[in-house]
Amino acid sequence: MLTTDHGFSGFSVTDIDESRRFYQDVLGLEVSTNEMGILDIALPAGGAHVLAYPKEDHVPAVFTILNFAVDDIDRAVDELEAAGVALERYEGMPQDERGVLRGKAANRGPDIAWFLDPSGNILSVLSD
Repeated sequence: MLTTDHGFSGFSVTDIDESRRFYQDVLGLEVSTNEMGILDIALPAGGAHVLAYPKEDHVPAVFTILNFAVDDIDRAVDELEAAGVALERYEGMPQDERGVLRGKAANRGPDIAWFLDPSGNILSVLSD
C-alpha cells in the first residue's frame, strides 16, 4: 500500500495568464502562481487543489478533466453564460435547448453541462 500525505491532480494549458484570468475571474476560484510559474487552483469546499502548468504543445483532453458540483444546474448555466462562457453540445447526447443533459429526469445520473477553458480543456457543472 502506498503511504502518502495527500494527492492532487494537474493538467496542461496553453497560456498561464489567460488561464489564471479564466479560473480566477470567470469561475471565481482562488488561484495562485507558484515559484515555477504553475497555477495552483483551490477547488471549492474541501481544500483540494489542482495544478495548471504551461505546455507549448498542449493538446486538450477529449474527456472532462474537472467537474464542479452545484446545487442548481440552471443557475450555474446562467452564471456561466453571464460570464461569456458557452456550453458545449455533443452529437448524440440528449441535451436540452440550454445544453444541459437532464440525467435526473431520466434516472440516468446527474444533470450535467460541459464547457471549455481557454485551452480547450473540458470542464463541467453537475447537479445531483
